[in-house]
Amino acid sequence: MKKEITSFDIATIVLELKRLIINAWVANIYQIDVKTLVLKLNQPNQPTLHLLIEAGNRLHLTRIVSEKPSKPSAFCMALRKHLRNGKVQTVEQHEFERIVTIRIKAKREEFQLICELFGDGNIILVSPENKILQALSYRRMRDRNILRNETFLYPPPSGKNPLRVERSDLDEIRNYEQLEIVKALARFFAIGGFYAEEILLRAQIDKNVQCVSLNSNNLDSVFNALKELLSTIKNEQFKPSIIVNENGEWIDVVPFSLTRYSNFKTKLYPSFNEALDEFYAERGVEREIITVTSDVKQLLAQQERILAKQQKTLKELEGKIEKNKKIGDIIYAHFGELQLLVQKIMEEKNSGKSWNTIVSALEKARKEATAPATYYRSLDPQNAILHLSIDELTFPINLRKSIQENAAEFYEKTKKSQKRREGAEKALLGTRQRMAELKEQKIERISAISKPPVQKVEKKAWYEKFRWFHSSEGFLVLGGKDAMTNEILVKKHMEAHDLVFHADIRGAPFVIVKTERHKVSEGTINEAAEFAAAFSRAWKEMFSAVDVYWVRPEQVSKTPPTGQFLPKGSFMIYGKKNYLRKVPLHTAIGILIKEERQIKIIGGPKDAIASQTEFYIQIAPGDHSSEKLAKQIRQLLSQKAPKEWRENMLSVSLNEIQKFIPPGKGTILP
Repeated sequence: MKKEITSFDIATIVLELKRLIINAWVANIYQIDVKTLVLKLNQPNQPTLHLLIEAGNRLHLTRIVSEKPSKPSAFCMALRKHLRNGKVQTVEQHEFERIVTIRIKAKREEFQLICELFGDGNIILVSPENKILQALSYRRMRDRNILRNETFLYPPPSGKNPLRVERSDLDEIRNYEQLEIVKALARFFAIGGFYAEEILLRAQIDKNVQCVSLNSNNLDSVFNALKELLSTIKNEQFKPSIIVNENGEWIDVVPFSLTRYSNFKTKLYPSFNEALDEFYAERGVEREIITVTSDVKQLLAQQERILAKQQKTLKELEGKIEKNKKIGDIIYAHFGELQLLVQKIMEEKNSGKSWNTIVSALEKARKEATAPATYYRSLDPQNAILHLSIDELTFPINLRKSIQENAAEFYEKTKKSQKRREGAEKALLGTRQRMAELKEQKIERISAISKPPVQKVEKKAWYEKFRWFHSSEGFLVLGGKDAMTNEILVKKHMEAHDLVFHADIRGAPFVIVKTERHKVSEGTINEAAEFAAAFSRAWKEMFSAVDVYWVRPEQVSKTPPTGQFLPKGSFMIYGKKNYLRKVPLHTAIGILIKEERQIKIIGGPKDAIASQTEFYIQIAPGDHSSEKLAKQIRQLLSQKAPKEWRENMLSVSLNEIQKFIPPGKGTILP
């Protein structure tokens, strides 16, 4: 399913709406959930239209009209006050951004309904004097404020408007230097990766090519491909379609034919508005108004998209940090040779030789394997940039600067990326926290309308952000979920008296037994080892057993050997490792029945779970997906639970059960 609406989609939607809703009367306005409005539009001798606006996500006509809320929200009432019985004057896309402005004339005055379809989104009512009257969400921001009675300002442009660029503007893309062209194009026009890839497919240019390598012919092709897409919209050569994969699943909805889907089946529609409506309805995005949890679902979906982007950004920063540091190290490792090469080039240039002569000499020396010219790859005379290749890594050197200054620049880039990484990590943790709160809120809202009621959700303990269990002796055992939580666990929660476990396989989490200065028995050590084994990559690889070792905290270090680099979530282990051989891969999931009609899912090694409850299921690597396994576990646990609790158990979220299932497929043990 398409993750977000694009500028190209909006351009198509707006053109269709101009033909359909201009001069229509706003008969009424309904707020379906916290982020979604429906405008009921009437025209003489025409069918009633319903325009759906979901902040941050979509805007299109819909044929699916749900039951109206019995009590409209304050925001909805304010919109009705100003816009009801008004006439739609225009529908415009702002500067090819994901913003739609609907102008409505009511009571002889013209109001603007601003629909922001990016990020968290917003819907803003603006007065004839360009003052903010009402907003779905009020915010203070660095570049503008969305506050009542303040002058409305559009957000600063996120990129150049593709409709206004000339071919010469594209030359600026080379300034992105080593960035891949697909990323540079997405940023330059703020069109996102989806259509950046489509442009490059049409231009027949590898999306991973670095911007510094692009020539004029490449940029000509990119410009022509962009204009071809824009021409399709301008000339309304639409072919609204839902894209169908080989399994018959609907995977996307597009306004016109795209190269990337040339080999896919399509389902055609008379208009893009209809295609969007059908697509979202089929995928279950349309909701009954009476569904209390709909707003939470949408907010959670947005946070999931934000999380995916943050994880991608973090991964990119890790790559930049590693690459720039490595380049700096390489420059110093070959300091003498590089200094000699640069001095020779500049001496020849200062002696009056042309750049062509110098380049010819360098290429000849490289072919003859004459050091240090063997490192030479290309020369950009205009910018005095020398491109070198050492240890399978290509990078630029500025001939106007010393070798030390060039190395320092790469180290400075490393520091800047490290600072950005810290900010990205904090943002990612914040997103995860918001998602956890939304999931909690969702379950609580379900409990308000379910019969019988679902148990009240407990406030999450601090350690539940990690993988965890309590051993049969009562010790808290924690494990990382990914590289980031591994890093946090070891850096912030490992104490001198704890024990640290790790499966002897790449791709395993760190596991810590919080001893609280008490002696740990062999039983807890075995349970922690089983926990470390189960949540390692060995489970996904369908191993039956794996070796696990444990060490003391002072043996765990973030300092790598000289010349090496440790990625996020990785640590060095120094000294003797205490091995437990052939630790079996299995784990248990059970339920605790608590007071106030609460059911709590717990998971961990069998002996640990058996010491806390008699209601548990044991699992091992197998053939069933996590979701299918969770359904089976929920069913079996409901059968094991006391009769009066069975219906409550069946209403437990599958996600709560999946938290305790190791990554990969599994099966239930007899």
